[in-house]
Amino acid sequence: MSGEGREETVTADPRIPTAELCVTPRLIERRARESGDDIFAAFASGEANWTYADLAREARETAAALHALGVQPGDRVLCWLPNGPDLLRIWVGANRLGAIFAPLNLAYRGRMLEHAIRVSDASLIVAEAGLAERLAEIDAPSLRTAAILGGPAPTLGSLKVVDEGAFRASATGDALPTSRPVEPWDIQAIIYTSGTTGPSKAVLAPYLQLFLTGTVSVRPFTRNDRSLVHSPLFHVTGMSAVIRAIATGGSIAVLERFSTTNFWGDVRRLGATYAVVMGSIATFLLKQPKTEDERETPLKTLLLAPLTADGRRLAERIGANYLTVFNMSETSRPLMTGLNPGKDGACGRPRPGIEARIVDENDCELAEGQTGELILRADAPWAMTPGYFGDAEATARAWRNGWFHTGDAFYIDADGDFRFVDRIKDAIRRRGENISSFEVEIEVAAHPAVKDCAAVAVRAEGAEDEVLVVIEPVDGERLDPLALLTFLAPRMPHYMVPRYVRQVPALPRTPTLRVQKHLLRAEGVTADTWDREAAGVRIGRDGFSAPPHSSEAIHQ
Repeated sequence: MSGEGREETVTADPRIPTAELCVTPRLIERRARESGDDIFAAFASGEANWTYADLAREARETAAALHALGVQPGDRVLCWLPNGPDLLRIWVGANRLGAIFAPLNLAYRGRMLEHAIRVSDASLIVAEAGLAERLAEIDAPSLRTAAILGGPAPTLGSLKVVDEGAFRASATGDALPTSRPVEPWDIQAIIYTSGTTGPSKAVLAPYLQLFLTGTVSVRPFTRNDRSLVHSPLFHVTGMSAVIRAIATGGSIAVLERFSTTNFWGDVRRLGATYAVVMGSIATFLLKQPKTEDERETPLKTLLLAPLTADGRRLAERIGANYLTVFNMSETSRPLMTGLNPGKDGACGRPRPGIEARIVDENDCELAEGQTGELILRADAPWAMTPGYFGDAEATARAWRNGWFHTGDAFYIDADGDFRFVDRIKDAIRRRGENISSFEVEIEVAAHPAVKDCAAVAVRAEGAEDEVLVVIEPVDGERLDPLALLTFLAPRMPHYMVPRYVRQVPALPRTPTLRVQKHLLRAEGVTADTWDREAAGVRIGRDGFSAPPHSSEAIHQ
């Protein structure tokens, strides 16, 4: 599939850009024609930079290799590779062929891996050699062929295995099947949800949705800018950085993974000017000593998600502009701020073309200041997911009453800004009060001995919850729980102060660095968890009291 020799698609709907402007395979060919010598990608792993001409050639050759393995337009191509040139090849090659790119989480194995492959109904997977042996553990009737890159190919039972040499040998020519041109409403990718509340869902992402996700909130981004890609490219954050570069004629700097200690050196060496800083990454970086690489960083703009005091301090420390957005795999950055907003916790306001409401459990709209679920819809068709592949029931639940239901609790403040409260599934209810785990975590993470933390509900006496905070201390530190409570008491309402404090060497994380709270909830109160009530610590509206040696009390 190529944009060469075809007329530009024109729609009668002015809300939808033409395919020449938003369909990635056509954009790649256009960039190769107009600015083929410009750098598209710089790789931290040491591979040679790619120009846009290189990108177009890789797309054509990889499309031919995939076609030789039986891939047809509309097929799903599973990709199980780390960030790097091979993953980019498979992505752009699949799309050029008119196929759907379906990247898998590198941590998948066993039941989760089997579920994701079964849901895709794909016949081909392109996998990294170090991961491929896990395929022998799963039963996925549709899967017939595995192309193995980056090392020797293992034997995988009944699967046909193609090694790297054979795969690359077939990457010649351009004899691709004839089919209709790819359009903005066609599906570009399947993005799997995190699966923290059940099996992962396969989000259908049209070209227009991913184009908007990459471009709507980056007005300062130009062809002279370079996005840092440190989020996995099976995640919408990483994917949107690639599309942003192609859409603007800019470039990307590709890291295999985020590293706190290597971050500033990688940024400086690769010349990244724009980066998304998610979750606790800002806190990690702030707690590192300032180095020459940080002082001389080329970063000019940070997208902070969420907008926290630590994120703002990081931007100010390096002299960068910042902004924030709210987004999900299913949407296209529906809420956003302008540059350098001063309100921590705010997500901004609906961007042009988006309607947003805060509603109760019956979808009835709530008044300003009341907390409910954020629901969304877009003026332009295909600006958000049409649903979940192979799961009509989940699609119907998400899109009930014509609005997409985010599952996130929000409220609108007096200034009209939308403010995130919590994932509805993560909210904690204690003694008649609704508690945001997000807000608890912000305050706990402010303690200088805390590297990162997670607040979760654990079952208490009766039907309500107690707050457990699980802490990953700064390297070499051991936090006194009583000192933590002394720190927290003046910073939060008494009912939010955690009852339980647990310290772990490292929090369980997804490859996108999100804490896996469902694992912490399942573990609950462990033998090494400190319990303030067992320690005799009493919290009230006027502060707390503690007997001597209360920090030594451990819940048994």
